[in-house]
Amino acid sequence: MAASTSITASQGLLSRSMKTHFPKTHIPTLPLSIPSSQTPKTLKNFTSRASSRRRVTVMSAAVEAIEKTGTDVVEESINTIRFLAIDAVEKANSGHPGLPMGCAPMSHILYDEVMRYNPKNPYWFNRDRFVLSAGHGCMLQYALLHLAGYDSVLEEDLKSFRQWGSRTPGHPENFETPGVEVTTGPLGQGIGNAVGLALAEAHLAARFNKPDLEIIDHYTYVILGDGCQMEGISNEACSLAGHWGLGKLIAFYDDNHISIDGDTEIAFTENVDKRFEALGWHVIWVKNGNTGYDEIREAIKEAKAVKDKPTMIKVTTTIGFGSPNKANSYSVHGSALGAKEVEATRKNLGWPHEPFHVPEAVKKHWSRHAVEGAALEAEWNAKFAEYEKKYKEEVEELKYIISGKLPAGWEKALPTYTPDSPADATRNLSQTNLNALVKVLPGLLGGSADLASSNMTLLKAYGNFQKATPAERNLRFGVREHGMGAICNGIALHSPGLIPYCATFFVFTDYMRAAIRISALSEAGVIYVMTHDSIGLGEDGPTHQPIEHLASFRAMPNVLMLRPADGNETAGSYRVAVLNRKTPSILALSRQKLPNLPGTSIEGVEKGGYIISDNSSGNKPDIILTGTGSELEIAAKAGDELRKSGKTVRVVSLVSWELFEKQSDEYKESVFPAAVTARISIEAGSTFGWQKFVGTKGKSIGIDRFGASAPAGKIYKEYGITVEAILEAAKVVS
Repeated sequence: MAASTSITASQGLLSRSMKTHFPKTHIPTLPLSIPSSQTPKTLKNFTSRASSRRRVTVMSAAVEAIEKTGTDVVEESINTIRFLAIDAVEKANSGHPGLPMGCAPMSHILYDEVMRYNPKNPYWFNRDRFVLSAGHGCMLQYALLHLAGYDSVLEEDLKSFRQWGSRTPGHPENFETPGVEVTTGPLGQGIGNAVGLALAEAHLAARFNKPDLEIIDHYTYVILGDGCQMEGISNEACSLAGHWGLGKLIAFYDDNHISIDGDTEIAFTENVDKRFEALGWHVIWVKNGNTGYDEIREAIKEAKAVKDKPTMIKVTTTIGFGSPNKANSYSVHGSALGAKEVEATRKNLGWPHEPFHVPEAVKKHWSRHAVEGAALEAEWNAKFAEYEKKYKEEVEELKYIISGKLPAGWEKALPTYTPDSPADATRNLSQTNLNALVKVLPGLLGGSADLASSNMTLLKAYGNFQKATPAERNLRFGVREHGMGAICNGIALHSPGLIPYCATFFVFTDYMRAAIRISALSEAGVIYVMTHDSIGLGEDGPTHQPIEHLASFRAMPNVLMLRPADGNETAGSYRVAVLNRKTPSILALSRQKLPNLPGTSIEGVEKGGYIISDNSSGNKPDIILTGTGSELEIAAKAGDELRKSGKTVRVVSLVSWELFEKQSDEYKESVFPAAVTARISIEAGSTFGWQKFVGTKGKSIGIDRFGASAPAGKIYKEYGITVEAILEAAKVVS
């Protein structure tokens, strides 16, 4: 295939993004020409904070060279970044100026001298990835994207920071601003995402690189702060990164010792260096992150020379650097400086310019990135074209991963069932589906939080992704649910065709809810395989029995909550999950065996709710019984009993409320006719929300208290999740 063909994937992604973010009425324009500025003064009154923690060094291979920029341009660029952040926060009267002011030096060197990217195609596949885990400091990233020439952040976007409809929201959002890789803000999520991005690079490189053609070779860089370090999720994710030896993950720890409540010594005094050493990271300490530009450069060189472990570069900075009265204090963390302090900071840093000014020297210096980025991508495209000719089988798989296109006929791999098929737990049926799909979906990979043999998530044809075997597709997360979710978000957002899944008991989504919410917000199509979905798990008792969980995820925007009842519905749930790449799916699966019911279908799941049996005519049944998951069997049996007494009964499977709500009014009326008010729902979970479907005259059978420890059958009987309960309710609603 020609070189022009090899760039189709990244061009296509850019085209789709441009359609979303750059409507025809919004034509990107270059900033106005402004006279160049004078050289900023050298600061003497801000020095890096002393620390007793020693710098850890490791002898490594030859160090990669970094192109060094002249000091005058560097300082002017750094101050440009600072004041773009200061001015945007001041104009919005909202935001966090302290981090951009302190992190400007390291981020300037990273974006201007180190990272490989194409600002005119933010989705070039082999670009380096950057994550601002301390997402509150997002004006740092917007300033960098603006200077680098990304069309997503023009001067007008900086001026509309945190305003309605702007492309510069209050925290980085990947779906809003091309150039932003992941959505961050909840502290610790970003570093977890970064581990996922680095894992994806390592995995794909191991699968597709050849001795003569290395086509996957990029780094993941992340800036995290004290808050991220305090959150437990960061330790979970970083523990795995160390275990996996993700050598192309480089984290910059903004060591400024300030959080919202004040100096971190009131609550955070651990030796972070030693902790990361113990986690298996290479650790470097840059003592002067304010003006030690060469020290930052040397640290990055050293980090890139260490190939067998991730690196944390602790960069000691001053939050709010340059502000005479607010630097090194909590007051500069989360609010505008105020007009007087902005003026004082301008004077202190020798910055006489109007708000949002970019000096000509800085503009000219940064303008090279569009040209250099295009050249980098063109060079890669040529290499990819050569790869296409030599490795035809591998390249077909890689194209699916890069583009997000699904192989033709992949759905045929999904198993089908009849009522004569043996009863089985839907968690076991799920494993059958996963092992069928991995044969036809090259981007499918995943694992469990130390419950693979119980969640039934092992891919039998593959080994474990480990430091020595990164091409394998089973991910062992250990007991780290929260980190697992964030890592899978990073994997999903690395490439459109990567389809990560992760698993635990449904009740333990409580440990990872924040990551699932970010999946939904950032449009990361992670598949959450959640087993032991109700009181049906039995003897483990109420600590392990979900009650409110179905309702809580049904309330979460952009989540597909699926509770299949049997084999066909489990296969249908996987079909829906794979197709919805911008919506995470949660599959609630049973521990107990369930029969394969007459009337269920893969196609029915796509509609969210559908009729599995009905002896009425004219869309006028006497009563409608609705169930999900393991309780659909109970509804079906009750329907049979009611028909024996002469009733016309419709039984409905409502496997996904979200999918059903997307159907036409006509279809919804065909399932739940408004004229039929005799309705009963049954589900072994909270009744919250069911009134929408049963109406004011119907009845919901469920559980609005915690479960109990006993065999499943006994608990179902004691809690009234039975055929008899439906028959009694039918007397009331009919």
